[in-house]
This record gives sequence, C-alpha cells and structure tokens, in this order.
Amino acid sequence: MNIYFSCSITGGRNDQRIYQDITELLQACGHVVLTAHLADINILEMEGGLSPEQTYLRDCNWVEECDALVAEVSTPSHGVGYEIALALSLGKPVLCCYRKGVRVSKMLTGNTSHGYAQLVYATDEELRKGLIIFLESL
Repeated sequence: MNIYFSCSITGGRNDQRIYQDITELLQACGHVVLTAHLADINILEMEGGLSPEQTYLRDCNWVEECDALVAEVSTPSHGVGYEIALALSLGKPVLCCYRKGVRVSKMLTGNTSHGYAQLVYATDEELRKGLIIFLESL
C-alpha cells in the first residue's frame, strides 16, 4: 500500500525522532512511504531547492497517488492540515496521531468525516500498536 506520511517541517522539528519511528514502522510492515524523506533530520536542506509551486504540485500528486495518509500532528503545521483535508476530500483514509496532553486544533479533534481516525498516544508502544491497528483496518 502507498502511504503518504505528513508531518511538520517548517513549523518545528522537535518530533523528528517520532517521524522516523513512524516511517520505519510503516516500511517494516511492507508499505511504500511516498514521503519517508520527511522524517530525515536534514529535510530542510533537502527540500531547500524546491520552489513553493514545485512542492505544492509534488505533494498534491503524492496525496492523489496514496492509498492512505498518516499524519503526526503534535506540532502544528498549515501544510499538514491542508494535506489532511485534501486526502479526505479524495476519499482517502486518514489517521492523525498526536501525543497525549498536547493541544491540537479542534478542526482535527472534532472531525467526524468518514475515513478519519485519531490516535492519541503516551508511549512509543501505544503509537506502534495504534498504527498497526489502523493499517490492518484498511
């Protein structure tokens, strides 16, 4: 299955280790993560040569190509919100993961769209188990 992984880039990289854990788990489960490079510690340098238009077109194409979108939303990001809305408008299943205790937009926590799920986690193990349950439900 093709998975679009969405996470904060310019909004902050404090959760970069978690991003790596998520993409590694998705790949270990046999999925293609179209955006695995977003978990890289050097992503800002890697993406630096792309214009905003190139990034927009590329990312929208990847959302269109994916079978599901997994987003880590503990760090707020306009782009991640846009990608989530785009995926849902295209009928793609979406899982939003975030750490217990962080403030997350009510536009996400109150979302009752078909195909939308949330995973609130306190430990790496809870995150891992929740991701596997979501993947098995697809």
